[in-house]
Amino acid sequence: MFGVVPKKIWGRLAEADENNLIRMETNLFVLTAYRKNILLDTGLGDCLTEKEKRIYAASGVSDIENGLKQIGLSPDDIDVVFLTHLHTDHAGGAVKLENGQPVPRFKNAVYMVQKDEWDDAMTPDERTSAVYIPDRLEVLEQSGKLKLIDGRAEFLPGIFAVKTGGHTRGHQAIEAESEGALFVYYADIVPSSWHLKIPYVAAVDLFPQETMAVKKKLLERLARRDSLIGFDHDLRIKIGRVRKENDLYLAVPA
Repeated sequence: MFGVVPKKIWGRLAEADENNLIRMETNLFVLTAYRKNILLDTGLGDCLTEKEKRIYAASGVSDIENGLKQIGLSPDDIDVVFLTHLHTDHAGGAVKLENGQPVPRFKNAVYMVQKDEWDDAMTPDERTSAVYIPDRLEVLEQSGKLKLIDGRAEFLPGIFAVKTGGHTRGHQAIEAESEGALFVYYADIVPSSWHLKIPYVAAVDLFPQETMAVKKKLLERLARRDSLIGFDHDLRIKIGRVRKENDLYLAVPA
């Protein structure tokens, strides 16, 4: 998760196990606007193979439907599923199994993905075949609910899909502005509050220089105004505010 940063440094932040793995979570967010419920990513879901469970060292069971229930929603209440990218830990929960076959979990929702991301996920290579699973994802297209975006797009007033690249070629973020307040979710560009440090970029990022450039511009902007940021893998801070102190970016819980 920290790329070229030595373990001697990042180890002060996160405790690693005997396999050099650190504990993280898949935090999911629902944005409600214009009487629409927008789900930001879907986590690992409950369709993982035994091999995938080992790859992700996944523990417990998917809490996506119970989590929605706790805020008074069901899968049928979701209008838009905004997928920042199609790695299994972000898109696995977009489908469920019925009679042993994958089907869209959110039957009333449109699934929004960057075109470049979709193209890459449908044709994974030796490096990406472990995280892109076309056989599961293609049911989204077959359902007629897939909406491909090409670059930046305002899909509701004040709500933007922002293509970032970096983590993957077609990674995207969401920015939502209302009455002067700003919320952003940049997913694996800034997966945790630890990653507010510009050089802290995961080794799996295909274009780390892009990640750093995007992160630098974003954090400068967030620190200048009262903004909220959602962290997709943070254990402690799910939604925070960015502060700049002594040339360092910090997050405080919102």
